Formats: sequence, structure tokens, C-alpha cells
Amino acid sequence: MSGQDPVAAKATAAVDAWLRWLPGWKPGTHRGRSRMCGRCTGSPFLVAAGLESDTPHQVVHALVSRMQRIIDRAVDQYTEHELPALHAELTGEQLWNAGGFDPSSGLEPEYEGVDLDPETDDDQPVLFTMAELAEQTKPDQLLPRPPLSAVEKQRIRYEIELADRFAGDIGQQLCFELAEHKPRIQAAVQRFVEPQIQLLLDELARHLESPRS
Repeated sequence: MSGQDPVAAKATAAVDAWLRWLPGWKPGTHRGRSRMCGRCTGSPFLVAAGLESDTPHQVVHALVSRMQRIIDRAVDQYTEHELPALHAELTGEQLWNAGGFDPSSGLEPEYEGVDLDPETDDDQPVLFTMAELAEQTKPDQLLPRPPLSAVEKQRIRYEIELADRFAGDIGQQLCFELAEHKPRIQAAVQRFVEPQIQLLLDELARHLESPRS
């Protein structure tokens, strides 16, 4: 719709993409995790979308990550056009640390922000981890970056506050948009996710039943 708010349009497109992805989700397509996800735990997006706390993590993570991408890109654009000191600092940091292997680059939203390496297991040692590869391929920093002046530091702190405030505003708007999509989000979970979870529970119950004499 030509007159639709840009954030609303992006939220709709993200929900649409998540709904296209959801029918292919299977309980065994992603390993379990014992640590809490910092991106999903307590996320207001889940409340806005009406997703229950027992909804499988990858299902909710795929939606939360799509919302976070909208925020990140909006903040990047805002920083580039409105926050010159912060933009210059971030650009310089990227140039300074350019190169090397980044295992998180180019991931689909449902894997973005999750642990890429399995938790260590003494009985099953791994040959290498993604974190180790990333560390080994980091370029050597030959010279230290020039220090910032007190005025530059103060300006950057101020612009970081502006960027954080802008991100919060976009996030709040996305929550309102997700609330509008709540009925179809919940309907999709009920159709594609809950039957698979029920099958797992039924299978578990059968295995836990005491053998009959």
C-alpha cells in the first residue's frame, strides 16, 4: 500500500516472511540450548505477538530476529545521516578491524544471534569451533588507533544516546505493529507448531509408561 508507514510495511513483510518459513519448521532442525537467549528472553516482541513462553525457541527467535533486523537497519540509516561523529567512529572501527572470518555473517534470521558452537563436551571433543576460527583469522593490529579527544568522546556518547532512543522508538512502533498481526501469528503457531509438539509429548508419554505385567 503506497500510503503505508515504512515501519509498518517492513513489519508486515517480516511477518509474511516468518509465516512462509514456519511450515517448514521441525522440532529436530535445530539443536537444543541450555543457556538463555539474550535476544528472546523478556523480549517485548513476544508479548506483542502473543507467543507463549513454551513456544519453541527457534520459532520465536526467527520472528524476534526479523524485528531486530528492522531496528538495526533503521538505526544504521539514522546514524549515517544524522549522527556524523558516531558514524565516523563506527566506520573507522570497521575499517580497522576489516578482514578475517566472521561466522555470523550472512545467516538467515532464525539463526542470527544464536550460539554457533555447541557447548563443550569432554566425552565428545570437537576439532575446532567457529569462535576459534574467527579469532585465528583476525588480522594483526599493527598500530593503535588514534585516541579520541575529550570533546569527541562527549559527542559520541551524546550521539549514542540519540541512537539508543531512536532504536527504542522503532522497537515500540514494531510492537504495536506486531499486535495487529497477532491473530495470524497465533493461528500459524496453532496450525504448524502445536501439533508437532503434541506428537513429541505423546511419544514421550508412551516411552514413560510403566510396562504392563
